[in-house]
Amino acid sequence: MSLPASLTTILLLLASNVFMTFAWYGHLKFKAAPLALVILASWGIAFFEYLLQVPANRIGHSVYSAAQLKTIQEVITLTVFAGFSVLYLKESLGWNHLAGFALIACGAGLVFYRPG
Repeated sequence: MSLPASLTTILLLLASNVFMTFAWYGHLKFKAAPLALVILASWGIAFFEYLLQVPANRIGHSVYSAAQLKTIQEVITLTVFAGFSVLYLKESLGWNHLAGFALIACGAGLVFYRPG
């Protein structure tokens, strides 16, 4: 039994975003590490992000437009980042962060709106 392309896409994008978030922000807990080392480590992590993200977009384009794929990606990115920030970096999110993310999500909803 295979999952629908729409769900497969979202699950792959979710997994790829976990890798992406660690590649981009995980090194912030290791500020004493040399910059060249964290760049190489980030590239290594990003490789796995691409192994998931590219198939996600390829599969997803059968059911979503490119603009919709990008919008899904951004909403997932904010969701994963919010969790990462609180759970891994131990940084709190204020009401202004949450309100800003909510406004971005509202804007994302417009991309999927079909008038008529």
